[in-house]
Amino acid sequence: MSVYLDYQSAKPVDPRVIEEMVPYFHDSFGNPSSLHKVGDEATVVLEECRKTIAGFINAEKDEIIFTSGATESNNLGLIGYALRNKAKGNHIIISEIEHISIQNLAKYLEKNGFVVSKVPVDQYGRVNIQKLTDRITDKTILISICYASNEIGTIQPAAGIGKLCREKNIVFHTDAVAAEGLIPLDVKKDNIDLLTLSSNDIYGPKGLGVLFKRKGIRLNPLLIGGGQEYGLRSGAENIPAIVGMKKAVEIMQKDKKKEVDKFRCYRDNLIKNILGKIPRAYLNGHPTERLPNNAHFRFEGIEGEALLLSLKDEGLSVSTGSACSSKTLEPSHTLIATGLLHEEAHGSLQLTCGRFNREEDISAVIKVLPGVVEKLRKLSPIWAE
Repeated sequence: MSVYLDYQSAKPVDPRVIEEMVPYFHDSFGNPSSLHKVGDEATVVLEECRKTIAGFINAEKDEIIFTSGATESNNLGLIGYALRNKAKGNHIIISEIEHISIQNLAKYLEKNGFVVSKVPVDQYGRVNIQKLTDRITDKTILISICYASNEIGTIQPAAGIGKLCREKNIVFHTDAVAAEGLIPLDVKKDNIDLLTLSSNDIYGPKGLGVLFKRKGIRLNPLLIGGGQEYGLRSGAENIPAIVGMKKAVEIMQKDKKKEVDKFRCYRDNLIKNILGKIPRAYLNGHPTERLPNNAHFRFEGIEGEALLLSLKDEGLSVSTGSACSSKTLEPSHTLIATGLLHEEAHGSLQLTCGRFNREEDISAVIKVLPGVVEKLRKLSPIWAE
């Protein structure tokens, strides 16, 4: 048996995307910066892709900047804006449950003269608008809060945060990687100024990201060179990957409702059965304001890594949290921020379903997991019936 339920950490590239990309590795190989016919053809393709991807989030074509991935987009958004606008203020606010790339960017900025405040979240991992408001000062220039948690799946009140930022004349950045393709993204409606996307998170190729930058927002470039991407991201554009992301967007726009309905059914089935079949099992994250493909649990009396390895032996590929921070033995900062004790946070399990899952995958987890938990509890020195 082989079941993959770790779609938050990595997704396979859709075969239709691969098919679309193939001609651009050899037949249509031009560089958009070249001033001949082949270069002009590449430019046309690049701008068509930019327009399609902009439409995905209700942006304008020239507000889309292609990068090497979400981490670079976060770097360009936060460092680029902070350095360019330091004369306006040096205070930045993030949430306590941001992705590790944002957390580490905050540490970098603190070492370079900026003051970073972290707004707490409630027991479900959701930011309170009033607590965010209380942390704003006359030096605040940037607020970065994820659209949804990549771990526990809680959806943040992005529209309320955007409204507050617009009223206070503060730039609002959101890492929307966990949410893209699962819930609607509208940068105009939500008053978003900077937004991060990832190609692979909608079944496109790895190694490509997008930073949406609203017109009028000024950034310092981080990569200096030939001045591609409006002078903000030098280096020849990765046309095959960009074409792949465009195709991934088109597929997502066509199939999203059907897919999301399927994911929600799988998620609810997992939550109902796991909480019903396993004593002292609990759901992490918001019970309703959560991503449709995310089911995140904690189990008393066991350790998450042991659970992951036991499920691996059963042919189940799952996660205990963010793959980007999995090399540390520390408990999830997201779970700690929601008020869990270290021993509670250590006993967590993240299940995220995706496009290529089937009902039998969900059934396999429901069948195997209770027995694995029971076995580990019998071996655990901290478990008491």
